[in-house]
Amino acid sequence: MDSENAYEWPRGATQSDMHRLETWLARHGWEVDPTVYMAGAGGAAVQVRRIDAVWADGESGLLILPAEIVMWDGTRIRIAPRAAVPARCTAS
Repeated sequence: MDSENAYEWPRGATQSDMHRLETWLARHGWEVDPTVYMAGAGGAAVQVRRIDAVWADGESGLLILPAEIVMWDGTRIRIAPRAAVPARCTAS
């Protein structure tokens, strides 16, 4: 996975995961929306938006759920389709 153009938001994310996400988003002109927080069994979901976004612009942002991969396509951030995410192999 290209870490410059993709970021995996892990299950059970820690504060250091949040810092890495915030740094990655800032490089692309996005930020974590501090007004939205959701916690679930798999960990925290994160709402992100363009830096300095005005809600009236019609773009409410993007909700990133645990274990989702976020992709930067050069213009916007989106969630990678499940089919585009390679399966992980685990050795037994």
